[in-house]
Amino acid sequence: MRTRGLRLALCLVVLAVLGGLVSCSGGGPDTTLRVLASDELTDMRPLLEQLRKDTGVRLEMDYEPTGDAGDTLLTGRHSYDLAWLSSDRYLRLKAKHAPAGSTPATGVQSASIMRSPVVVGLTPDVARRLRDKVPGGRLSWADIADAAATGTVRFGMADPRHSNSGLAALVGVATAAAGTGGALRPSDVSCDRLRGFRSGQTLTAETSHALLDAFAGHPGRTNALITYESELLTLNASGRLKQPLQIVHPADGMVLSDYPLLLLDPARRAAYDRVVAWLTATGHQRDIMRRTLRRPVSTAVTRDPRLAAPLDNALYFPDDPAVLDRLLADYGDPRRRGADQVIFLLDSSTSMRGARTTALRAAFASLSGADSSATAEFVRFYQGEKLTVVRFGGRPLAERTVTVRGPADLTALADFVAAGGYDGATALWSALDHGYDSAERALREDPRRAVSIVLMTDGENNAGIGRASFVSRYRARPADVRAVHTYPVHFGESDAAELRAVAALTGGRMVDAAAPDSSLSTAFKEIRGCS
Repeated sequence: MRTRGLRLALCLVVLAVLGGLVSCSGGGPDTTLRVLASDELTDMRPLLEQLRKDTGVRLEMDYEPTGDAGDTLLTGRHSYDLAWLSSDRYLRLKAKHAPAGSTPATGVQSASIMRSPVVVGLTPDVARRLRDKVPGGRLSWADIADAAATGTVRFGMADPRHSNSGLAALVGVATAAAGTGGALRPSDVSCDRLRGFRSGQTLTAETSHALLDAFAGHPGRTNALITYESELLTLNASGRLKQPLQIVHPADGMVLSDYPLLLLDPARRAAYDRVVAWLTATGHQRDIMRRTLRRPVSTAVTRDPRLAAPLDNALYFPDDPAVLDRLLADYGDPRRRGADQVIFLLDSSTSMRGARTTALRAAFASLSGADSSATAEFVRFYQGEKLTVVRFGGRPLAERTVTVRGPADLTALADFVAAGGYDGATALWSALDHGYDSAERALREDPRRAVSIVLMTDGENNAGIGRASFVSRYRARPADVRAVHTYPVHFGESDAAELRAVAALTGGRMVDAAAPDSSLSTAFKEIRGCS
C-alpha cells in the first residue's frame, strides 16, 4: 500500500509538470464521481473524456442553473460526490445563515479552476453612442443603467433567480448604485435604484446558454447582452452574429466567477485530488482557456489577447443573505413586468411661490436627466414609467399624468410642476386620500403595476379632512391599495412628526429636505423608488 501511495504521489507531481499527459490510474478500473454542475460547464465535455483517460476518474455530470444547483445542495439531500459551480458564493452565504438543524452541503474542500467576470456586450453602434458621451470612453454600470432608462440600451440577461450570471450582474449594478465601494448592506438596497436599469431588459432566459441562443436567434430585439466575458467572446467567435459585440468591462466594478470544484464526500478525496491536479495543470489550463475563453488560474499560462482586460476592480459579493433576498424580490420576474407608477402630491400653497417652486422644478429636472452624476443615473425617470403629479392647496388644484416616452414628456411635466396657481391653505390628509384614490384606479387597471406615492409639503395641515378621517378611509381600502407606500418629503415649515406618522401608517419613510446639507433634489433622489 505504501508503494502504491508513493507511485500515485509521484504521478501527481509529473501530471502537474507535464500538463496531464500521463495516466495516474495505474491501469485499474475507472472511478466514477457524481457531479452537480452549473449548466455553463457543458462546454467542458470534450475535456472530461481526456481527464478520464489520464486519471482514471470519470465525472458523471448533472447540469442545472447555478442558483437551482445551490438550492439542491442547501437541502443536504442529494447523492453527489462533487459540485462544480460557476460560483459558490450564493451557496456559502445561504448555508452560513441556514436554519438550525439543517444540513446544507457546501463542500469540505474547494479549488478554483478558471475565472470569468460578468460584463456587458454592446452592438457597435450603441457602444459608439455611449462612449462618445463619456470622457475617455470607459463605460460604467451607471452609464448602462442610464442608457437603459432612456431606451437606448435594450439588453438580455439571464434570470437572476436561477442563473449566477444574472445574479452577479444584479449585484454589480446595485453595488455601483450604492456607491460605497464595499459589500452591499441591507441599507444600501432599502431604495430600489434598479428600476431604470430593469426597464431596459427585453430578453431573458433561465440559463446563460439559452440567453445567447435567444439573442442570436432574434437579431434586433436587443442590442446588448449581460453575461460572462467568456460567453460573449465565444459568441463573437461563433459566426452567429452579423457584427461582433463590443465587450465593456464596467469601470465601477465586476463580479468575478471562479468556477470552484467542491468536494462534498470526504471519502472521495483521493479521486478529487487527481481531478483538481489534472484541471489545474499548465497544459490543461491552456486547453480550458482555448476551448472556453475563460481565464486560467495558472499564472504560467500566457493569456489569449482577448483576455487582456485587467480585473483589478472586482466587486465584493454581499455577506448578508437579506441583501440577496431583497435584490431578487425587488427585481422580480423578468418575464412579468408591469409599468411602474409614481404619484407625486405636491404642495402648491402660497408659501411655495418663488424660490421653493424653483427648487421643486430643479428636482424634477434632475430626475429627468439634467444631473449626469453616477447617483442620478440610477434614479432618473425611465422609459415606460407612468408619472402622475397632483398640485394641491386646500384641495386638489390640478393633475397631470404622463407615460415617459421621451424628453418632451418630461419637459411637459416639469412645466406643469411650475405652472402656478397657488392656494392659501394646505390640505395634507385630503391630498393623501386623493393620492390613494389614484393608486386604487391604477391597480384596478393593472394589478401587476408597482405604485408608490411621494408627498411633499412645506406647511402644516390646516384644511380638508383630518388624520382620523384619512386613517378610517385608508383602512377600508383593498389590501393591494393599502400596500402602496407613501414617502413624505419634509420641507420648509412642515410638521415632521405628522409626516413621520404618514410614513409609519403606509409603510414608507420620511426624507428630510429641510436639513442643512439637503435639498429637494437630493431628497427626491434618495426617496426615488423606495421599497
